[in-house]
Parts: sequence; C-alpha cells; structure tokens
Amino acid sequence: MKKATYLIFAFIIAGVTQGCGIYSFTGADIDYSTTKTFQVDYFQNNAPIVQPGIALDFTVLLQDLLLNQTSLDLVNSNGDLVYEGEIIEYYIAPITATAQITAAQNRLTIGVNVRFYNTKVPEKDFEQRFSFYFDYPGSQQLTGSTLDDALAVIFERITQDIFNKSLANW
Repeated sequence: MKKATYLIFAFIIAGVTQGCGIYSFTGADIDYSTTKTFQVDYFQNNAPIVQPGIALDFTVLLQDLLLNQTSLDLVNSNGDLVYEGEIIEYYIAPITATAQITAAQNRLTIGVNVRFYNTKVPEKDFEQRFSFYFDYPGSQQLTGSTLDDALAVIFERITQDIFNKSLANW
C-alpha cells in the first residue's frame, strides 16, 4: 500500500512540474541557452534639477538587480541584452497644504527614460519612461537619511518595473 501511495504521489508531482514547464522564482522569461550576457550603460542625469550621484547609484542598482535575479553575466559591451537611457525628471512638489499656505507634505518624483535592446529577440525591444515618487513631511528637508530613504524607495520600484517590462513580460 505504501508503494502505491508513493507511486501516485510521484505521478502527481511529475504531472504538475511537466504541466507548468520551467518555473523561475524571479519571474524572468530568459532563454539561457541563447542569452548569456547583459550590459547596463551609464544612465546620464539630464533632469532640469541635477542631484549629484544619483545617475551612478541608479546604474549600479539596475546592474545589481539583474545580477541578483538572473544568471546572466554583466559585460561592458556587446551584451545580449542592453539597457541604456537617462534620468529625465527629478523634482519636488507640494502635494498638500496647511492653513498657513505652506506645504504639509512634499513629493519627490524621479523619471527615467529606458531603451532596452534584446539582440536575440528584437521583438522585445522597447523605449519607455518609468517614474515613481516618495512623499515626506513638508517640515522636513530632503537631505541626509531622508534623501537616502527616498532614493532607495524610488529606485527599487523603478528598477523592478524595468526588470518586469524587459524580462518578466508583465
């Protein structure tokens, strides 16, 4: 009886894994037999307001995300997947006001224009703008750890959105 139970369980497991195909825990849809490398070109900061250092930070975070969520190798040129673009938007705007006509809450918004090239499957190429925001109290200055927190939240969301659009087919 135990053998029959194990045999039935084995068939169920085999059926489920065969029916679902290959599953990636990151959601990446990559044919690793043909796609081996990626490159992330430096994202220049072309926003009207330039916050020093964020272009390099964003470029490195996108590289790290792709390294951590895929088995691809990072190269400086001739990558199978190529990410390039620029930071096109960096601005702070009040989103709520107080009775004294001052900002009760501000919003930092960052926008990035991305061009993605898949040399193995050119139909997946795209150019798209990605943006996200961070809200903070109007009484607080956007410096130091507040700025670091804001950039971490914004860049995490934008890089994940880029990953999803380019490799997860969402």
